[in-house]
Amino acid sequence: MKIETITLRRIRLPLVHFFETSFGRTYERQILLVELHSEGVSGWGEITCGEKPFYNEEWTDSAWLIVRDYVAPRVLGAALGAPEDLAPLTAHIRGHRMARGGVETAAWDLAARQAGIPLWKRIGGGARAEIPCGVSIGIQDSVEQLIGKIQAELDAGYQRIKIKIKPGWDIDVVRRVRERFPSIKLMADANSAYTLADIGHLKRLDDFYLMMIEQPLAHDDIIDHAVLQARLETPICLDECIRSAHHAEQAIRLRACRILNIKLGRVGGFREAKRVHDAARAAGIPVWCGGMLESGIGRAHNIALATLDNFVLPGDVSASRRYWTRDIIAPPVEVTPRGTIVTRDRPGFGYEIDMDYLKSITVCEETLG
Repeated sequence: MKIETITLRRIRLPLVHFFETSFGRTYERQILLVELHSEGVSGWGEITCGEKPFYNEEWTDSAWLIVRDYVAPRVLGAALGAPEDLAPLTAHIRGHRMARGGVETAAWDLAARQAGIPLWKRIGGGARAEIPCGVSIGIQDSVEQLIGKIQAELDAGYQRIKIKIKPGWDIDVVRRVRERFPSIKLMADANSAYTLADIGHLKRLDDFYLMMIEQPLAHDDIIDHAVLQARLETPICLDECIRSAHHAEQAIRLRACRILNIKLGRVGGFREAKRVHDAARAAGIPVWCGGMLESGIGRAHNIALATLDNFVLPGDVSASRRYWTRDIIAPPVEVTPRGTIVTRDRPGFGYEIDMDYLKSITVCEETLG
């Protein structure tokens, strides 16, 4: 395929309920969408960075500039034998994996649509027809509010609950949640809020038989996590610091974790996500699919990714209505009463785009070519 034009769109989607992590609260998402055009067919991707450079160094404004000024000139007009060929064209751009990955995932969607097959099949997935789902619940105004939200999600059928923690909102909160829900699959996500000085404090989480604690230490650290994991019974899951298969291999070799979270944007798209997946599988490390408050396009890509065989733990892929009053895809992503998402057999990522609604929430648009 030959990339003829790239259309960038910035949209604004208000969240149904604020989402709080150790970084702060988010009330709406400003999301960049990428549309690649080739021979009358379009492929769609989503740039999953936040509005501010708090999860990593990228944010919405920087990603627009990176794609416009650096990625597009290297991709436009390129004749690609396969979507795998796109990532090497931008590999010499340091960092900015979410910006580059948004374009890369669009190329995979384009290739699947041109072939008339589902995206999950094009990436080599299909190990399961239904994706087991968990939810990520942000920091709330009270523990009572948190418990109410957990109950609502369990009633909806979700198989695993993840709660955000930070200093001052951790041990006592987890204890009360575990007392109320003694047998649920429960995990805690720290988003790099602690240091090795907190080993004694974090070890108290071992009392609550959590599935895992996610990225408790610095966003770019692997070595200190190895020190911490040796002291904890609770498995550590690494997120922010795993940006490539090489990072995954290093973490595994150092025994810095027992579980890996894979996010498409964080690792730069499907090509590298598959390599991380394969490295973890070879080492016997289970993986799951993380989320970045994506719109329906990014959510559909996550569904495809989670059909690879080593995604054996419920991920953060959940129903559209948990986040958006109205999603930009039709039908919206829905979760079954048994806490799963059924994969779709339509070409590409499997859903239609609600173009009328998309246009109504588009803040700016630019076509490059």
